[in-house]
Amino acid sequence: MAEALQAADWYAQHGKMPRVYVPAAFVAGNALALPEGPARHITRVLRMSEGAPLVLFDGEGLEAGVRLAKVSRKQTLARVEAVWAGSGESPLSVHLGQAISKGDRMDYAIQKAVELGVAAITPLYTERGDVRLKGDREDKKLAHWQAVAASACEQSGRAVVPAVYPPMSLHAWLEVRQEPLRLMLHLATGNAFNRQDRPASVALLIGPEGGLSESDIAAAQKAAFTTLTLGPRVLRTETAPIVALSLLQHYFGDL
Repeated sequence: MAEALQAADWYAQHGKMPRVYVPAAFVAGNALALPEGPARHITRVLRMSEGAPLVLFDGEGLEAGVRLAKVSRKQTLARVEAVWAGSGESPLSVHLGQAISKGDRMDYAIQKAVELGVAAITPLYTERGDVRLKGDREDKKLAHWQAVAASACEQSGRAVVPAVYPPMSLHAWLEVRQEPLRLMLHLATGNAFNRQDRPASVALLIGPEGGLSESDIAAAQKAAFTTLTLGPRVLRTETAPIVALSLLQHYFGDL
């Protein structure tokens, strides 16, 4: 309760302000040197100056009310005035297995999944997927996707940044699933969502633009995945997780 009051007091005193992801230890009363990326964003993009208040979050669940203490070309310091636990996490843990799509579609799927409270995301190589990443290109994409997730947390008020795991094959991902409820979207089934009891966690599989192949579907069913349709209209691969996550959060989460 004290932490909640501390957060409420900070916002009541300072009003609406930027939230910035800074993976660091927050200790009330200490000065914190901001990393180059966040420092540049705060001082050059947001044009905040010494004395300005803002909120930082560490990606692990903590938030801090800080005030800029020093702004220079070499260093930006923030004085930590209050620390509290973030409150934007869903009670439902969903691990999204998302087939990799081209261009901005994957960014959109990750961004919206994070806004809807997803706990973890694994980009997947599927049989019909037409994106294959290797070496440095895969590493750069992964770093980019993790940054998209962090940015979505800044916007949505989450203090925990969901992990975006390295891309893997669908079959490898299926082998390590342990969630009690496992769902894959498949238009042709006609199986509407009708589960009543709240699961401890969920694995959600979204296929590529051309849909999951018969062998992919068979492998998922062998891994105890249930086929699910979201109505008679065909959803794009980046739209499907939004609808499915909204449904899950409505029944078992906090929507």
